[in-house]
Amino acid sequence: MIDDESAMLENCERLLSNAGYACTTLAEPIRFRQMAADLKPDVIITDLRMPGTSGMTILAAAVADDPARPVIVMTAYATVASAVAAVREGAFDYLTKPFTADQLLVAVERAARYRALTVENRSLRRQVAHTRTGDVILGSSPVMARLLEQAAKVAPTDANVLITGESGTGKELIARFVHARSLRRDRPLVAVDCAAMPEGLLESTLFGHERGAFTGAVQRKEGLLESASGGTVFLDEIGDLSTGLQAKLLRVLEQRQIRRLGDSRLIDLDIRVVAATNLDLRVAVADGSFREDLFYRLNVVHFALPPLRARAGDVPVLMNAFLEEFAAKAHRPPPRVTAEAWTVLERHTWPGNARELRNVAQRLVVLDDDGSISVEDLGGVLRYGVSPSEAKSAVWPTSYAEAQDQARRIFHAAYVTQLLGQHGGNISRAAAAAGVSRRSFHRWLADMNAADPEEQSG
Repeated sequence: MIDDESAMLENCERLLSNAGYACTTLAEPIRFRQMAADLKPDVIITDLRMPGTSGMTILAAAVADDPARPVIVMTAYATVASAVAAVREGAFDYLTKPFTADQLLVAVERAARYRALTVENRSLRRQVAHTRTGDVILGSSPVMARLLEQAAKVAPTDANVLITGESGTGKELIARFVHARSLRRDRPLVAVDCAAMPEGLLESTLFGHERGAFTGAVQRKEGLLESASGGTVFLDEIGDLSTGLQAKLLRVLEQRQIRRLGDSRLIDLDIRVVAATNLDLRVAVADGSFREDLFYRLNVVHFALPPLRARAGDVPVLMNAFLEEFAAKAHRPPPRVTAEAWTVLERHTWPGNARELRNVAQRLVVLDDDGSISVEDLGGVLRYGVSPSEAKSAVWPTSYAEAQDQARRIFHAAYVTQLLGQHGGNISRAAAAAGVSRRSFHRWLADMNAADPEEQSG
């Protein structure tokens, strides 16, 4: 805890120690970075205004050293502007002096719980580092930590798994995680893209064929299901499987046997199936495009991957990881992201999710010429709005009115974020460009915060 008031330090240290926390106080802010490096605290509490430095400087250093470590900022000079600035710079919580003992303890408890989830998630990420697909990595948000805990419990079983979520959220990574933690990990994981091939070719690819089974079948070929025996089959985009192939796949899951095309013999099969889709299969079952019995065979365990915009704190964690990855490949240090650029990145709606973020990180490293990423640098690499293909693959509510409201919120957030980015985070200039008053623009920001599950969760 950092404050230039000794009485405040003594009182808070007593309250936190009595609550079971190990609390170290610091009256000289200039020593913060060295002390943080030595002690590696889980939570940092800092005053906003101190002689010689400021809480915002402490906050910036803390976020730079560890973006996933929560920082609580406290001040007797509470204003809306300072609160917004602190949160935008990465503050986990904000306390206004004088605060009660309960307010302090609640804030610290929330921060400590978040930190514990983050540390646990990092441990899981290290365990599955070898299962990365190259498209996405896992974040440190509480929702992803809980999902990984569940996946780790399910992995040693043979239960079929259904993974749903928008494109780019990391469905294949979760499938690889489940396989890597299963008893089948020494056998192959075979991935099949059900949307990439026409029905005839996909059937032959899945089940294999005998010589002469069809024109061009000049020799016997083992299918992917057969080659995965003893291991795991990952059926990506299962929602695009034709009804004919759905029936054949159902028989495989029920009988654990396959028959090659052109062959009368049945071949025993020992596989676990992990399927993924960006569609709502319950809707597909209701409209008759997906078999209900197959749905229940696949949906033994269901993991719903949240979009990046609903994963509190994952944008800086993922961006830093991707910048380090691509900078290492380019044999250079990762570029530093300015505070204003972080504001734009965290406000971006990321319609392409973690895959889009990774591509943006790669472009930023490739185009970097000064070791720094500013708001101006983001203008040429960030996309705003939703492309037709992303709109088609997005998981929209069934109700037209709810889907329309969701689309409006996505557009609104992207528009406001773009304006802020174009004007360096200056609200007055952004409001003038939009043709509205500063008060209206602040109301827009407040509406975004109220609708944003990231900010509501901490």
